[in-house]
Amino acid sequence: MTGDFPRLLPAGDSAILIEFADEIRDDVNDRVHAFAQLLDGMRPQGAKLQTIPAYSSLLVCYDPREISFNALRDQLNRLITQSPNSPSRESRVIEIPTRYGGAHGPDLEFVARHNGISEEKVIRLHTRAAYRVYFLGFIPGFAYLGSVPEKIAAPRLETPRTRVPMGSVGIAGRQTGVYPAESPGGWRLIGRTDLKMFDAQREEPSLLRAGDLVKFVEIL
Repeated sequence: MTGDFPRLLPAGDSAILIEFADEIRDDVNDRVHAFAQLLDGMRPQGAKLQTIPAYSSLLVCYDPREISFNALRDQLNRLITQSPNSPSRESRVIEIPTRYGGAHGPDLEFVARHNGISEEKVIRLHTRAAYRVYFLGFIPGFAYLGSVPEKIAAPRLETPRTRVPMGSVGIAGRQTGVYPAESPGGWRLIGRTDLKMFDAQREEPSLLRAGDLVKFVEIL
């Protein structure tokens, strides 16, 4: 890690980007979500804030008609010193039943061959780990999960698919995730789940939330 952190940087005319580090680590992601929790519901000088967490940064959106950049930056700098290092909310453990390989996971064979192991070992390693939900993005309900064991890491497709079926489970680098809706995508597909990852009619539309732990369970 280099440089002085946290760093507060302007992001356009209505947001501040807070960088907590320049690397992906669980303890850094804990700080991101702890500070997001601290800011939730706060209205500095009456201004409403929106927070968008990522791996090691937090985007704080605001209305410049309600508060100036300098005033908000000063308040955030003060609040950071009061923020805990981890969120107060306990992590939930969510199990995702998954069918691997075949039509459900057309890239399982590639992931195995790329790493010099069997398809069965890819499945065994993928289901053995508990994955942290670092943040949600890309499309509603898409959770970025990590980190997969190095032995099953795989590069993205050189040319993304124009259609990835809803529920597809993919790997990209050392990330894994579930496509909550049919969409284009470039991750290596190793399986599919019937769980509905996002439903706008639910009280909590996204099945997963940042800070959850996810375990994949093989089903036939």
